[in-house]
Amino acid sequence: MLGRDKKQSPRAKAGAADTLISKETKIKGNINFTGVLYVDGQVNGNISSDEHENSLLTIGQNGFIKGEINVPHIMIFGKVEGDVHALEHIELMPNSKVVGNVYYKLIEMSMGAEVNGQLVHRDEKQKLLGHHKEEAENKK
Repeated sequence: MLGRDKKQSPRAKAGAADTLISKETKIKGNINFTGVLYVDGQVNGNISSDEHENSLLTIGQNGFIKGEINVPHIMIFGKVEGDVHALEHIELMPNSKVVGNVYYKLIEMSMGAEVNGQLVHRDEKQKLLGHHKEEAENKK
């Protein structure tokens, strides 16, 4: 059964979070996860997951992220200040707000969602080249 769960789409698993950051929680620092992360609190740091994993980040209505996000599947109900890299799929729900650029392969944007930055479509080659370029710039 565990092998089957890994093959499930993030939407099928969206109801169950492996990790929950609740409304009253504030985290200062970077987070790296696999599986499903639900953030309804505040995170001041970058959030990432292994791009080969079928990981899902959901930012709840009360959720606030100040930092860069690099996750395959993302659902945003709350707010993000920083660039968002959806390596596979992103959903911007009504009343969500992103102050930064959104890099995506597939995007769904509901009426009322707000992006104060660029929407940049990335295909597989651009994702890999852009990721390595950013790593090289960070090492300088």
